[in-house]
Amino acid sequence: MNQVKVLVVDDESRMRKLVRDFLVRKDYLVLEAGDGEEAVDVFLENKDIALIILDVMMPKMDGWEVCKEIRAFSQVPIIMLTAKSDERDELLGFELGVDEYISKPFSPKILVARVEAILRRTAGAAQEEVLNAGAIELDIAAHTVKVKGKSIDLSFKEFELLNYFVLNQGVALSREKILNNVWNYDYFGDARTIDTHVKKLRSKLGDCGGYIKTIWGMGYKFDVEEDENA
Repeated sequence: MNQVKVLVVDDESRMRKLVRDFLVRKDYLVLEAGDGEEAVDVFLENKDIALIILDVMMPKMDGWEVCKEIRAFSQVPIIMLTAKSDERDELLGFELGVDEYISKPFSPKILVARVEAILRRTAGAAQEEVLNAGAIELDIAAHTVKVKGKSIDLSFKEFELLNYFVLNQGVALSREKILNNVWNYDYFGDARTIDTHVKKLRSKLGDCGGYIKTIWGMGYKFDVEEDENA
C-alpha cells in the first residue's frame, strides 16, 4: 500500500523535524520545503501530495502567497501554521481556502489528529454516491459540485460544509454542532469560522445560496423546498 504524502513547509528546520517525526510514526511519507518558493516547486513535482502543512511567516514567499498559488489549480487540503493569534489572520486564511488553522505553539499530537481527520474524510469520499438537493448536485466520490448543471470550485472545507448541509436538509443546525461535525471536536475555532465559510459558500452557489437559511442567534438550516416555494 502506498504511503500518503504530506508536505511540511516551514523555514525552521527544527519545526519541520518535529512535525515530520510525529507524522512518520503514523506511517506518512513526509516531504519538506524551507521556504515558499520551494514549497510550490515541490508540490508541482509531486501531484499526489494529499495534504500540506504550511507556515505563514517564511522568506521569499510567505504562506498566504503559497496558498494563493496552489489554490489557483488545486483544492488539496491545507493546514496553516502561524505564530500569530490575530483573528484577522485566521479569517484571511479561510478566505484563501485554508482548511484548518493552528497557532504556534501547538501540540504535535493535536496536529497529527487533525491531519488524520482530514485525510479520513478525504478517503471516505471514495464511496460512490451522488447527492442532489434542488439544483445542486454533489459527487461524493469525485468531490465535485454542480449548480444548475455547471461545475463550481469549492475548497475542501466548503465541500464538507455543503455536504453536511445537504445530508441534514430541513434541520436547524447550531454553529457548535456544525463545528463539531465539519471541523471536528478538537477544533478550537468559533462562530466566525462558520459564518465566513457560509458567506463564501452562498456566493459560490449563486441563486442556490438561498437554500442556506440563517437562524438568528443559533446557526443555519439548509432548506430547498422553503426557498423554492418562497
